[in-house]
Amino acid sequence: MLQENLKSQHIVDSIFWNSKHSYRVRPTIKDDRLPLSEFNAKEYLEKTQLVQQQDAFLKHKFNQEASDNIGMTRDIPDTRHSQCHSVHYDVDKLPLASIIITYHNEARSTLIRTIASVFNRSPDSLIAEVIVVDDSSESVDDGTDLMKIKKLRILRNEKRQGLIRSRVRGANMATGDVLVFLDSHCECNVGWLEPLLQRVAENRTRVVSPIIDVISTDNFQYIAASSNLKGGFDWNLVFKWDFLTKNELNTQLNNPTSPIKTPVIAGGLFAIDKSFFEEIGKYDTLMDVWGGENIEISFRIWQCHGSLEILPCSRVGHVFRKQHPYTFPGGGGNVSKYFFSRNTRRAAEVWMDEYKMYYYATVPIARTVHYGDVSSRLELRNKLHCKPFKWYLENVYPELKIPSSEDLQLGFIKQSDLCIDTMGHSKNEIVTVFACHYTGGNQDWSLTRDKKIKHFDLCITLVDEHPGSTLLLQDCHPDDTKQNWLYSNNKFMNVEDNELCIDSADFELRGLNVQTCEFNKDSQVWDFIISKQGVPSL
Repeated sequence: MLQENLKSQHIVDSIFWNSKHSYRVRPTIKDDRLPLSEFNAKEYLEKTQLVQQQDAFLKHKFNQEASDNIGMTRDIPDTRHSQCHSVHYDVDKLPLASIIITYHNEARSTLIRTIASVFNRSPDSLIAEVIVVDDSSESVDDGTDLMKIKKLRILRNEKRQGLIRSRVRGANMATGDVLVFLDSHCECNVGWLEPLLQRVAENRTRVVSPIIDVISTDNFQYIAASSNLKGGFDWNLVFKWDFLTKNELNTQLNNPTSPIKTPVIAGGLFAIDKSFFEEIGKYDTLMDVWGGENIEISFRIWQCHGSLEILPCSRVGHVFRKQHPYTFPGGGGNVSKYFFSRNTRRAAEVWMDEYKMYYYATVPIARTVHYGDVSSRLELRNKLHCKPFKWYLENVYPELKIPSSEDLQLGFIKQSDLCIDTMGHSKNEIVTVFACHYTGGNQDWSLTRDKKIKHFDLCITLVDEHPGSTLLLQDCHPDDTKQNWLYSNNKFMNVEDNELCIDSADFELRGLNVQTCEFNKDSQVWDFIISKQGVPSL
């Protein structure tokens, strides 16, 4: 096992008190290694440079050539609201942060740029260390070559542990008062750290996340994300972004710097008081690899007397890949789905009480997945006097609709290898088709007794009664016959005009539409695959 390269470091802690509790701050550090500015990034990156005509997307599922050409540092746009520029933080009174980055077979250019953005866009006095956990990557040198950098600590797992256990290992080694978790393909923006530390310092039970900007997988363009979103999920426990409620939006309009309460966090990037992290049980380390851990820790934080916030004045860019660039332990194409089902089932069994029946109704295959022993997590819940899931639904996430007992059948609507998908769209937006993933979420539909095609509280609606009319998602209304569809002979015919059928022709341009019903037209043939008959009632 690699040893942390700390022989040349001597740390002496001083103590400072704030109104809440004491923090160790301003360590005196003797570290003879190189500052980041003197690190030979060119030499580091040359070792894994692509050869001519090598597929730039093959290994990492993003454009490695574009990433490598950027190098270790670059200028990115300041995507904060202008009012954030006038917010003052007393750096001398903020707690010390340990930045924890885990990776497995990450591209060197994205890894070093993540690390560089932390050092270059953070006050040096606020960083205790950057802990990089190599989760048994194929190349040991990706990590060891970074040991020359001052304040950087490298840990290596000789056996693959996954993100969850790797983060816990990094947290256990941390000396800072606040843990800041980052993915290994990020770029921290200007002023990103101070808002996170300020909110945690004011209340140690707050867990805070930056707004996550988008870094393009194609050309690595840095793109500002909306500040009018918060984290949510459906009953399949798949994370999604929700629009702010009207009241929340008004709060943001009046004060664009104000924190946004969020039911769940995306999970990749957040800050938490180290002692609070330990107090509430760190991560569930019997979860495997990653997936669902963000939902579980979000439930736990809220139900066990903490809170979650997104801070508009903290921005971090993130590369969102469309597929995994690595294999999961155990191999096989369905392994990642197995881990996700196992992890979310553990979350449901521990935290959702009687409401877990809706999870199982939405994801019935989860009942076949062995989820292990959760007794220690239930003991933790009891020890911390955590609140019931009913409280969470009523006070934290009232927007999550409980499925209606009027829903006759639950499942997905399939055409070849494509499924009808909301694509995260909301009211008055189009519905389309996307590759079937069989995990529910945006592809969950119910056929109701009153002939509606329903996704939670939205129904597929015929707006204009003529061929070519685009279908929209609209609030379900019992008396609206334009939302009523007769499913017969693998076709969905509109009850209002039974000569019009749901058609996928030209879906890339305008989503699903209606066309004159034709007997042998493939784009009008749909299979409704039932995953659950009826919805249980509490």
